[in-house]
Amino acid sequence: MRILGFMTGTSLDAVDMAVLETDGNDIQAFGPAGERKLREETRDLLLKTTDIARAWPRGAPEPAIFDAARKAVADEHFHAASDFLREHGLTWDAFDLLGVHGQTVLHERPSAQRPGRTVQLLDAQRLARATGRPVAFDFRTADVAAGGEGAPLAPIYHAARARASGLAAPVAALNVGGVANITLIGSGGELLAFDTGPGNGMIDLMLQGRGLGRFDEDGRLAAAGRVDEAALKALLASPYFDAPVPKSLDRYDFSLDPVADLSPEDAAATLVAFTAEGVFRAFSHGGETPSALIVCGGGRHNPMIMRTLAERAPVPVDTAEAHGWRGDSIEAEAFAYLAARTAKGLPISFPGTTGVKAPMTGGRIVQP
Repeated sequence: MRILGFMTGTSLDAVDMAVLETDGNDIQAFGPAGERKLREETRDLLLKTTDIARAWPRGAPEPAIFDAARKAVADEHFHAASDFLREHGLTWDAFDLLGVHGQTVLHERPSAQRPGRTVQLLDAQRLARATGRPVAFDFRTADVAAGGEGAPLAPIYHAARARASGLAAPVAALNVGGVANITLIGSGGELLAFDTGPGNGMIDLMLQGRGLGRFDEDGRLAAAGRVDEAALKALLASPYFDAPVPKSLDRYDFSLDPVADLSPEDAAATLVAFTAEGVFRAFSHGGETPSALIVCGGGRHNPMIMRTLAERAPVPVDTAEAHGWRGDSIEAEAFAYLAARTAKGLPISFPGTTGVKAPMTGGRIVQP
């Protein structure tokens, strides 16, 4: 199948797109990949929707803003992809299927007291009508309903990507987005995956909250700061780090209070150290030592994150590009791959990746 995959992260930065040819098991070919920045009006709407979603009481009617956001997300994907296809000389009928994650506005992991909740907004029918292509979407709901974490979902793709590039297991893949998540691929192909802690998200939120921009470009603020050990210790006191794996996070699950009184430079440096320490602790959960840690996602563009990871991780740290991977497109590729697996009725989540009791299928497909 030739599939166009999409991902929009919690950073609300861009629509990522990637073309993949796959049978849902192996990858036959990679097509073009790229991104289009979100329009400001869409970003503002989704920020407001996220705030409302986080305050949404369980059992209460769905907030009215969700419907407007679903339509806006569908339109944003259509316009972004239309430009992308023109740029690469492609048309919608070149694809068998679209794989679209949708925009996460709420993710609450399950606990002993309550089931999880996860919300990814997308008017899939609207997008299918606009493109004339079937759309695979809603990849997380079934897993959460079955008692799983609903995240991460990319691990089965990480394993396929490692096979495609001839990487011998054991090996690990780390995605550093708003939240960081790791996939540990065992020598027998077994998967263990979970969110390690924050990625870029807390740094972004700290800077945005202080009116200092959207992100720490090139890690300049963190490079000029010093780690505050007391603040780092307070951050690491979160019970999340003692919870068994697999486990998942929302980018808002950690408080910025421990760095509230620090300078922007010291706060950024401390939050970089927090991200790296979460990754370091992740290796205590795996039985085999990976040959390498392959870093994907926007966080690998922050030199301070990469430097600190290299200092703290107990295995060699490489960028995705060092192994021929497209580090900015892995998640868009992953949702193209998951769309193929959905179409073929193959499992997309597993006991070792989301904590669900047995491997299970997920996702829904709507026709134009």
